[in-house]
Amino acid sequence: MVKLHNESGCISIASEVFTILTGDAATNCFGVKGMTVRSVTDGLVYLLKKESMGKGVHIQYNEDNSITIDLHIAVDQGVNIPVICESIIDRVRYQVTKGTGVDIRQINIYIDSMLLG
Repeated sequence: MVKLHNESGCISIASEVFTILTGDAATNCFGVKGMTVRSVTDGLVYLLKKESMGKGVHIQYNEDNSITIDLHIAVDQGVNIPVICESIIDRVRYQVTKGTGVDIRQINIYIDSMLLG
């Protein structure tokens, strides 16, 4: 949880807020099929439904009240991966910062699967 202090008091932002904003921003980028999660039992990668996309987002809190975001995604086959990742990073950084006012130190994208479009 991130706590922001100002002259009026303290604002606490739960990790669910970051995961929803991040998942929404990432899945609305061109070429992104969805968020993914790797099963511990069989090691397979599963595409998550919209209501469970938070499992594909991991938020790490830093000492300076900034966050680091890890995204696990599936993309369309044949897309330019560096271009898609740059687009995701820009969109996630904008939406999360605009929505919460919290600085993002780093965004790490893990492409777990490439699916036929």
